[in-house]
Amino acid sequence: MAMPAYRGRFAPTPSGPLHFGSLVAALGSYLEAKTRGGAWLLRIEDVDPPRVVADSVDSILRSLDGFGFEWDGPVMYQSQRGEAYCAALDELRHLGLVYACACSRKQLSEVTRRGVDGPVYPGTCLTRQHADRALAQRFMVPDSRVVFRDDLLGHVACNVAGECGDFVLRRADGIYTYQLAVVVDDADQGISHVVRGADLLTSTPRQIVLQQALGLPTPAYLHLPVALDEHGAKLSKQTLAQPVDSAFPLAALRAAAGFLGLVLPADIGTAAGFWQAALAAWPGHPPPPIRSRRPNPCNP
Repeated sequence: MAMPAYRGRFAPTPSGPLHFGSLVAALGSYLEAKTRGGAWLLRIEDVDPPRVVADSVDSILRSLDGFGFEWDGPVMYQSQRGEAYCAALDELRHLGLVYACACSRKQLSEVTRRGVDGPVYPGTCLTRQHADRALAQRFMVPDSRVVFRDDLLGHVACNVAGECGDFVLRRADGIYTYQLAVVVDDADQGISHVVRGADLLTSTPRQIVLQQALGLPTPAYLHLPVALDEHGAKLSKQTLAQPVDSAFPLAALRAAAGFLGLVLPADIGTAAGFWQAALAAWPGHPPPPIRSRRPNPCNP
């Protein structure tokens, strides 16, 4: 049987229970996939063991099920994907696009300038030709602008070399990084459309240059508005965002839908009624709420 032309995904990090910001991302990606007749896959991004909180995977799965999300196919776990990431790293190394880096965080903090998403690596180890593969492995990015169209934010452009620098694909402790894992997983799952929070917008150009280097397709992207707390910080486990309660799903689902700009009937009384109304009301591309709008950090 042929796969649906649209294949989306939701990929939470199990660093704690599902919170409102994650529910917004799950809801937006789910509605976009289902209103396009597509598949919605679930991936647990547990590639970084120190960030994984015990029992949070089961908690997230129970919450999604309690809210009425229905994912297609088996759940993918990044912790089980080491061989695929190793193969991709070896391919990039064979292409001459990977080099070992012995720089410490302290050294980088002293010599680097800030870019769109942290320090810009100055290429210190590029010419040192370290032979130790146990060191961090960096990707040699092209000195060119990445340009793509976000389905909500419009034109996005970024010079990855100038705004990020050569970035790490595997850390010195042997852990593969988010950027490499996501690129490999999206390709292996046949993801055609990525719908996620705008906090990950600055990751997209790095993922595109990796896709191009590995000869992988580039999905379409839609970055949703990010839910903020009263201080203007992104809701996350790090900012102690409170978990959403799937035992009483309707209130949280309505709040997430309202955040995404959906206007639903006031008399919805059940979660099943919510899903019927939300699917009917989904406009394709929701307008970002005023309180979550931020300048696009990638554009010149």
